[in-house]
Order: sequence, then structure tokens, then C-alpha cells
Amino acid sequence: LFYIIILGCGICKYGCYIVGTGSDRTVKSTYFCRMGNEMKKRPYIICHMISSIDGRIDCSMTEQIESGDEYYEALGQLQCPSLIMGRVTMELHYASAGRFIADSVVCLPSDRWHVARRAHGYTIGIDTSGKLQWPANEFDGPLLVITSRTVSAGYHERLTEQGISWIAAGYESVDLRRAMEILHAVFKVERLALTGGGHINGAFLEEGLIDEVSVMIAPGVDGRQGMATIFDGIRRCDGMPARRLRLKSMSDIGDGTVWLRYYIME
Repeated sequence: LFYIIILGCGICKYGCYIVGTGSDRTVKSTYFCRMGNEMKKRPYIICHMISSIDGRIDCSMTEQIESGDEYYEALGQLQCPSLIMGRVTMELHYASAGRFIADSVVCLPSDRWHVARRAHGYTIGIDTSGKLQWPANEFDGPLLVITSRTVSAGYHERLTEQGISWIAAGYESVDLRRAMEILHAVFKVERLALTGGGHINGAFLEEGLIDEVSVMIAPGVDGRQGMATIFDGIRRCDGMPARRLRLKSMSDIGDGTVWLRYYIME
């Protein structure tokens, strides 16, 4: 079966279409969104963070300086049914204690995925080495785990047995761009909020995968040396220019928190 579907994007003014083959659960499809001259084949990604005025994002600190639930109130307004976080954030808030111990590691010969359940939105965790264990298969939305291909087959089997969807993309490290393509084509994720820590945010920024930055600046200062910032951990410093932003909106929310939204300029 071969099909072409013409869609309205809902994100930009350019035309979009999907080309694909196969059945619903194994479809190999590609999403193209014409934004400028670039053909994008992934979800629209918004990095949503709350920080002190010096850009620090330690959770225990930000809980002291925000007045209430303004972070989640703003997150709801972004209309992103799916959330994605890195290993550290997932381990802190969702995973069980202890690590998965692999009997052996056999590299998958190609990118693979498993659809345990289709949903409007997912809670997505990036766990490159397949170490985290899960007490449930749903947290606000069905769990979806992204790993590299150099992960024990037993780990993916465990996820499948638990009813957890997964994507394996990239050798040794996760190929974020390929994983985002699979996320859109197979799992139909169109809008995605990146709500992880500074390193995962930096990785997405480095790969050019962020379309919009949503920053809530709470009325407080951290000032501690070595604390993570909104974007952190990028090692390739030479030849990587600063990313210019274009202001989309500015508002106040809660008691003294400023909410800024920016487009990342190409």
C-alpha cells in the first residue's frame, strides 16, 4: 500500500505532506514541513524551562523562588501533549531505584522501535545505555524510552514485556535527529516539549532540533558555582556561534515570574 497525504501544518505557513508505506503499526513514513528552505522531518520542539535570573535550573532551588504552579500553567498553554526528558531528570522523578544489569550487549544492526500503545501524547525518556528501570508504563502519558542501538536485547525485551514503547536509534550515543524522525513518523508526535536538564537541552540545541525556547524567569538568584544552566554541556566550542533568537511573546505570570518565548532563528 502506497499513500500520499496532504496536510495543513498548523505550525507554520508552509505546506506539509507525509509519504509512507505499510500497515499502521509498522509504517515507514516521513513528515516534511517546509519552513524556509529547509525540509524538517520531525516534531515541532519547544524547550520549556524555569530558572533563577542567573539562568540556574536546580529543581530544589526553583521550587523556593516560584510562587506556585506557574511552570505547569505555562506548559499547558504550549499545547504539547508529549514531554521529553533526559536520563537524569527521568531517574529523579520517574524511574525505580537500581539499574538494569545486562547479561550481554548486542548491537542492533539498524534503528528499531516498538509501539506498545498509541496515544495522543507520551512521556518520553532518553536513556542512552538502557540502565533505568520503571515501576509503571505510564506517567501522565504512556512511557516511551529512547536508547542507542548498543543496548542489551534484554533491556528492550523488558520494556516490551512491561508494555513500554521504545526507540533504538544511533550507535553508542542516541541519534537525536533520527529518533525525532521516528517519533513523528511512527508515533505521530507533532508537538513536543523538551523539559529536561541543561545537558539534554544543550544536545538538542547542538543538533539544531529546537524550534522555540520558552523560559520562565522566577524572582530569585542562585549564584552557586557549578550549577546547571538552561543550556549546558556543549563541548564543541570552536566554530559554533551563538544562536540568535526572535522574541515571540513576553508576559508576567504568578508572583513576579516573567515568561519569555523565543523562536530560534535559522
